[in-house]
Amino acid sequence: MTAGTMNISHPRLPQWAPALVGVMALAVAGLPALLAGWSPVTWLIAGTTVFLVAMPSWSRVVEGRRAAVDRLVTALIWTAFAVAVSPLVWLLYVVVRSGLPAVNADFLSYSMLNVIGDEQGGIFHALIGTLLITLAAALISVPIGILTGVYLVEYGKQSRTARIITFLVDVMTGIPSIVAGLFALALLVLLFGTAFRAGIGGSIALSLLMIPTVVRSSEEMMRLVPDDLREASYALGVPKWRTITRVVLPTSLAGIVTGVVLAISRVIGETAPLLVVAGATDGVNTNLFDGRMTTLPVFIFSQYASSTPVGYQRAWGGALVLIALVMVLNLVARIIGRVFAPAKAH
Repeated sequence: MTAGTMNISHPRLPQWAPALVGVMALAVAGLPALLAGWSPVTWLIAGTTVFLVAMPSWSRVVEGRRAAVDRLVTALIWTAFAVAVSPLVWLLYVVVRSGLPAVNADFLSYSMLNVIGDEQGGIFHALIGTLLITLAAALISVPIGILTGVYLVEYGKQSRTARIITFLVDVMTGIPSIVAGLFALALLVLLFGTAFRAGIGGSIALSLLMIPTVVRSSEEMMRLVPDDLREASYALGVPKWRTITRVVLPTSLAGIVTGVVLAISRVIGETAPLLVVAGATDGVNTNLFDGRMTTLPVFIFSQYASSTPVGYQRAWGGALVLIALVMVLNLVARIIGRVFAPAKAH
């Protein structure tokens, strides 16, 4: 080093240092785990604690205080991430392990009509009911939710009516699903009589649960549209309604679609309101306005309530199909969001 220069470099731990410390921490925690008979979860917790102490300590000796603090915070973040993700991973593992043996072509193409005991049955009727009821709920709630969001952002602004609507939407967000089912049941009873049960009632109940999510997501996405785009459109003489349909909505479409899919994912697993208002049936019913209709959550509940090994297996199979359906919906939403996302300037 020449005179007048200063070495600002510091020694660094090798890249494999965290892996080495992690293995050693599990080994150190493994000895008392074997002697005391700890469960694997307790062993992992003890190993993580040893790692959180050992890694920053080694870094403090070699790299200095700032690097040690950085490694400690990084380790805590990764630990928090693992704690948050582990229940989801465990849930998926249990559902796949328990439900995969039940899922086959017959399970997906048969209904439970005239099925007795351990005979071959399936979820075809529940799958059709889920798709129809959820689609009808989306057709009801999406236009209402998006138009409400347009009013709150473009027309209502800070008006008293807009504040009242926002308050009511927030209240609706916390409504228990059974209350939505009772509301839909009361509406159908008033219109068609006490014995009326149909899939459209389930769609009405689910739409009450979807509308708040669609409204809030649409509102937030449209608020993110820069005012410069609106002002440029107005400067060209474009009316307000056309600015909304040609500028605001296309720009925020990706976020709105994501919000709609999140709303669908929230309601597609609801059971209580559908038990109340749509009922259950063992056969296929494609008419939303006539007769009872079964959905996947109701099928899972009824099969698990049967308390038989075959019923348990069918319930786990239905749960696996339901999770797969939600994952497909989220994948479609991501694809749509990428396709319709506004182009970025280079």
